[in-house]
Amino acid sequence: MMTMMTTSIKWQNMENNIMILLFSLLIPSSASSTGTSSMKPKLIPYFDSTLSQAASFIAHRGSTAVLHRFFPPRPGINKILWFLYADNITTTKCGFKVMAASSYSLQSGKAKPQQLAVYSSPPQVFLGSFVEHQMYCHLLCGVRNLEAIDAIRTPYAVGLVKAFGLLESKWEQLCDDLECGFPSIEVSDVAMREDVIKALGGPQLELSNRIRLICRGNNDNWGGIVYRLWPNIRYIRCVCTGSMMQYYPKLKYYAGEVPIVGGDYFASECCVGINLDIMQPPETTRFVILPTAAYFEFLPFNMNEESNDAADETVDLSSVEVGKMYEVVVTTYRGLYRYRLGDVVKVVGFYNKSPEVEFVMRAPKTHAEILTEKDLVSAIENFQLAVRGAMMKIEIVEFASFLDQESQPKQMKVFAEVQEESDFMEDKLEESTMILKRCISSLESGFGALYKVEKDKGQVGNLVVFILRPGAFDKLYEVAIRNGTPASQYKPPKIIRNHEIVTLLQKYSFVTLNDI
Repeated sequence: MMTMMTTSIKWQNMENNIMILLFSLLIPSSASSTGTSSMKPKLIPYFDSTLSQAASFIAHRGSTAVLHRFFPPRPGINKILWFLYADNITTTKCGFKVMAASSYSLQSGKAKPQQLAVYSSPPQVFLGSFVEHQMYCHLLCGVRNLEAIDAIRTPYAVGLVKAFGLLESKWEQLCDDLECGFPSIEVSDVAMREDVIKALGGPQLELSNRIRLICRGNNDNWGGIVYRLWPNIRYIRCVCTGSMMQYYPKLKYYAGEVPIVGGDYFASECCVGINLDIMQPPETTRFVILPTAAYFEFLPFNMNEESNDAADETVDLSSVEVGKMYEVVVTTYRGLYRYRLGDVVKVVGFYNKSPEVEFVMRAPKTHAEILTEKDLVSAIENFQLAVRGAMMKIEIVEFASFLDQESQPKQMKVFAEVQEESDFMEDKLEESTMILKRCISSLESGFGALYKVEKDKGQVGNLVVFILRPGAFDKLYEVAIRNGTPASQYKPPKIIRNHEIVTLLQKYSFVTLNDI
């Protein structure tokens, strides 16, 4: 009996190993998502079939054609300062490789030489092991090639705000490194150091002095620094819609007169739509759905006083109605079947027969959620205006919310990180706290119908606002990267669903406000 059982287990293990081998042949890797709200990315099978390659190729060619219509290629001025980070390849217990979808071509070795030649940074900077050092080396190589830089790019606006913030704090070190011809000793990745040293081409004293003059002349005003450092640049490109709209004013401050052009609607799961008018600001950006990129369905989405749930039945591409909102559902060439992307879009028109959509927000995850990303962003804008109206020098640089469903009644918590130069950082703590308490009503008034209904029923208690020290959300960024979130694809969470994140943020709270 024991022999038969042992033989059965051996056969079962062999069958499992065969299945794993077959899957590893069909699916060479998994793409990791942003992991925005949970700080742990989900894994998306990356089945690189002929059909999926063709669909992706058509989408990217279309995107490039639109870009070249506005900005035709220029010989000699053709470098892109691309803040992209390939991250480390990890392996699951079953042997599947995991990497960011945006870095697949770099990690897989499929990037073509002509593609790599366009980047101002050498390959090892993209493949480096520490994000801040990679960002620094991107900047160093970018200023080394300042006359040849045609554009600056990154997947999301928050990545460029971080990069320009690093430029503000490290410009003297950048000049020193240019002067001596090699990167700071802090950059410890040997392969990256060697590649950067080659790219610098020896000491650049004249260039170093030129950049010192530019940066010293700022008088702490970094507005328009992009054009002053890169005189031949024509555009900056990144996604500024959705939750990234928050970073657009800061990015515009750095960019000055340099246009910020919109990105496309490309998800880790598949390409969804392209932006045909890339010069539009984020609030009017629309995407044309690509009917050949996947099979698209749309789940009607209603935001009213009773629920924010999607309907039960989907409609196809030709049945959507202008003015209505939908959650996007895709069946992809890479094997995802009727997969809910979690994105809510609004149909605003048609281009030929394909819908044009605006990105609205991320969809609620559960029936219990009573606050959307869109509501939260609007509420914080109201709060910031009220604070300014009270003549307080307080700038909110990052924020998120959490619905504590374990407390009785439920309680909404909002976390707001303030800028270092804010009044809170000076000797006005008690006065600032009193004024902010009077502004809480302006914050809560923007929370939307669902929250108000629950509050009126007594199912939600008093709102609590935690004012966080500068740098608090950077700690979330570090945790997310350690947990496998691709650095290029990181988006700070707006709706938190993880108690660990709440605990971490509360450690950086120095003032707690409530609406009592």
